[in-house]
Amino acid sequence: MNAPPNVEPGTAYSDSDVAHWLTNETRDERFIDNIFAELCIRLQQAGIPVKRASLHILIHHPQWLGARMMWTDGMREAEIARVDYDVTERSEYIDSPVNEIHDGAAAVRENLERDPALGRKHAVYDEMRAQGLTDYVAWPLYHTLGKRHIVTFATDRPGGFDDAHLDSLLRLLPVLALVSEIRVKNRLARTLLETYVGPHAGELILAGATRRGSGTTVRAAIMICDLRDFTRISDNWPRDDVIDLLNGYFDAMSEPIVRHGGEILKFIGDGLLAIFPLSQPSACANLLHAVSEARQAMIALNEKNNEIGREPLNYGIGVHVGDVMYGNIGSRTRLDFTVIGPAVNMASRLETLTKQLGTKVLLSRAFADFVQNDFDLERVGEFPVRGFSAPIELFAYHG
Repeated sequence: MNAPPNVEPGTAYSDSDVAHWLTNETRDERFIDNIFAELCIRLQQAGIPVKRASLHILIHHPQWLGARMMWTDGMREAEIARVDYDVTERSEYIDSPVNEIHDGAAAVRENLERDPALGRKHAVYDEMRAQGLTDYVAWPLYHTLGKRHIVTFATDRPGGFDDAHLDSLLRLLPVLALVSEIRVKNRLARTLLETYVGPHAGELILAGATRRGSGTTVRAAIMICDLRDFTRISDNWPRDDVIDLLNGYFDAMSEPIVRHGGEILKFIGDGLLAIFPLSQPSACANLLHAVSEARQAMIALNEKNNEIGREPLNYGIGVHVGDVMYGNIGSRTRLDFTVIGPAVNMASRLETLTKQLGTKVLLSRAFADFVQNDFDLERVGEFPVRGFSAPIELFAYHG
């Protein structure tokens, strides 16, 4: 058995030593899974025969409900598994001690040495018996405002945990709750910012970029996309169908953008604004790769919609490159982290021109200069653009 960092192998520790470490020496560790794994190792050093432990955290991420961190004897790091929202409908959850805790149980204890026919019929108990475990306990881990998470411990000690072991573990729970809540809230704050403003803007905000007017000039490729005929659709379709349609459209457009290094700054009704900073040498090529994949995703989405009697969705994309002001704009109490500037206006005007010119993707000459040697572009001519004095040479991209 390896000792945790800063713990000498063979050193005996008490549960109060573990509590002191958990309270005072974990402040520089950001991730609760690392703290949890080291906690289990230190518990063993303190003579508490933990062989398996898990921490179940509700996160409410847009894609998953929570996470399960699993540690077993000999592991230096806990294994993390994401938990989907539909887990509550699955038999393995419904028939589980975790569900008992979520339903309000103050504790769940199972003697795994007794005849399985005499105990509760949770499948996880059979798994633990097969691993040679003898005793299992689960408790709620209380965070503020009544939020309940779950921690579990199991042992292979003959006779299971004794009363002293359980008392030691129970004394540590309030400290573990405080330490875990700080990390969970930090992760939740980061997740919310990533969800609503994007990962890069989220990092800047977390780093303190929250003052109105604060920002920087960024040279970037700008992409603005808009859905066609959305007003008619929203006026005539049932609300839930409109929401489902929008979500499918945004998935088709957004996932390739993120995959190729772009940052979506804003959803505007049925449109989106994204940038690809030129600090990445391949930013402009990445944007067109994202457009190509989004086009294929939209074809697949329209085929799916056609099968259920929906009309195909049409869209327009305007692309330009230039300097933008990237930062906080808004009122004194309500800010938006976004980009502004003539380059953004140009991308918006090009998106509007896609309707007039009957093409899905229009690129400015400034952008085309970055990619025309590597992509097949069609020159469509020079056109006046509202708000700009000289006509702009435009290119269509059909890839």
